[in-house]
Amino acid sequence: MAVSEASFRNALARFASGVTVVTGVSPTNGLAGVTATAFSSVSLDPPLVLVCLGKETVCLNAFTEGAHFTVNILSSGQKDLSDTFARRSKDKFAGVDYRLGENGCPQLSGCLAVLECARDEVYEGGDHWVILGRVDKVDAVSPGDPLIHFCGAYRDIGGPL
Repeated sequence: MAVSEASFRNALARFASGVTVVTGVSPTNGLAGVTATAFSSVSLDPPLVLVCLGKETVCLNAFTEGAHFTVNILSSGQKDLSDTFARRSKDKFAGVDYRLGENGCPQLSGCLAVLECARDEVYEGGDHWVILGRVDKVDAVSPGDPLIHFCGAYRDIGGPL
C-alpha cells in the first residue's frame, strides 16, 4: 500500500526541527536566502552538514551552483526572520541586519550559530536537492534557546528536562 503525501507530511510534522536560514550568492541574482528545517550534521571529521531544498526553491541555483553557503541557526526570538526568508520575494534582505562572511555569504545577526560552508556535493532526492557542505568556519556561537518548528507551528522548548 502506497504512503499518501498527506499522511507522510502529517507524520513528519511530529518531528521537531530547529529552524535555519541558509544564505548564499546566486550567480545570476545576487544575495539569496531561504528558511530550511531540513538541516543536519553529517560528519565531525571532516566537518560536514547537509541541507535539503525543494526543486521549486526560487533561489536554488545559489546553493546548487554557488561555491559557498552559510547556515544561520535561528534563536527563539527570530520567528519574523524565519517568516521573511520562507516567503517568495525579490529582496528578502531589505531591512535585515546582516554582514557578509569570509565566504561572501550573508551572516544574519542574532543567530545562535553561523556555519560558513563550501559546497561539497549535490544529490537529487525526489522533489528536493540534498546539498552537502564542508564547514570551513563556525562563527557567532551564542547562548539562547533555538527556534523550533513542530506540527506546523513555531514552539518554545520550555527549558531543560
